[in-house]
Amino acid sequence: MKTHLDFEQPLVDLQAKLDALTKTSLPSGVEMDFQSEADQIRAKIEETRKSIYSNLTPWQRVQLARHPRRPYTLDYLQNTFDDFSELHGDRLYSDDKAMVTGFAKLGDTRVMVMGTQKGRDTKENVMRNFGCAHPEGYRKALRLMKLASKFALPVITIIDTAGAFPGIGAEERHIAKAIAVNLREMMTLKVPIIAVVIGEGGSGGALGIGVADRVLILENAYYSVISPEGCASILWKDRAAAPDAADALKITSDHLKKFGLVDDIIPEPLGGAHNDTEATAATLKKHLLKHLKALKLMPLKKRLDARYKKFRDHGQFREESLSKAAN
Repeated sequence: MKTHLDFEQPLVDLQAKLDALTKTSLPSGVEMDFQSEADQIRAKIEETRKSIYSNLTPWQRVQLARHPRRPYTLDYLQNTFDDFSELHGDRLYSDDKAMVTGFAKLGDTRVMVMGTQKGRDTKENVMRNFGCAHPEGYRKALRLMKLASKFALPVITIIDTAGAFPGIGAEERHIAKAIAVNLREMMTLKVPIIAVVIGEGGSGGALGIGVADRVLILENAYYSVISPEGCASILWKDRAAAPDAADALKITSDHLKKFGLVDDIIPEPLGGAHNDTEATAATLKKHLLKHLKALKLMPLKKRLDARYKKFRDHGQFREESLSKAAN
C-alpha cells in the first residue's frame, strides 16, 4: 500500500537512491567515495524535507491530516494519557465504535476523555465506520460528559472525523438532534472542557464534541464546515477543484488561529505527526496540561461566560437597510 503523498515523491526517490547505494557491495579502495556520495544524498534529503514541509499549501496540509499512518485517537490514549478505561453504550440504542470514550489520567488529573476513531485497514474502518459517528455515538459522549460533571472531572475531546455519518439509519435516529443537544449541553457543562483536533475536523460531526473552553489543533490538522471536495463540488461543480477550495476555505491551523477559531496550535515533527507519534503525544500532553491548569484557576461563572462568548463571536455579519443596500 502506498504510504507517501504525491508531494513527498522527491523524498521517496532520494531515499530509494540512498538505500540502493548503501546496499551495494563495495569494492576494495572505493569505500570513501561511496561514503561521500551517501553523505551528499543524506544532506539533500534533509534540505528537501525542510523545503517541502516549510512551504505546504492548504491542500497538502489536508492530505497530511488524512495520512494513513497518522496517529488516531487510540494512539494518543495510549501515549498521552494513562490508565484509560473504556466505557460503552448510550443506554438508548447501541455502542458506537466510531466514538471512543472512557476514564483516563492526564498527568496527576483524572479526566473523562472521548474522541472519534478511524480504522487502519478495511475491516477496522468498517467497524469504526471510518470515524463517522452515529447519533448513539454523540449520545454516548454526552452521557459520559454528564457523568464527568457529576464527579467534577475535566473533559478532553479528541476530534478526527470527516463528519457525522449521513446514512438513512443515522437520519432515522435523529443525528441532527443528537449533535444539537450536545452543543447546548456542552455550552453549560460546569467542568473544564478542552477539545483538540488531531486530523480531520469535519462539519457538525466535529462540532458535536467540539464546544469547549479551549480548542487546540495540531499543526497539520484542519477544521472546516465542509470538506474541500464537498465545497469544490458545490462551487466549482468539480471535485478536482479541491485544492482551490482548501485555499479559499481558510481551514488550516494558521488561518484558524488568526481568525480566533482555535486557541492554540500544537507543533508536529517535521513531516507530520506520523513521523514521531511519541514526540507528538508528549507535545500534546504538555499543551493539555498547560491549558487545564489555567482553566482550573478560573471561577466557574467566568469560565462559562468566556466559553459562551467564544462561540458567539465566531459568526460575524453586517446589517444594512434595504434602501442603503439598493444604492
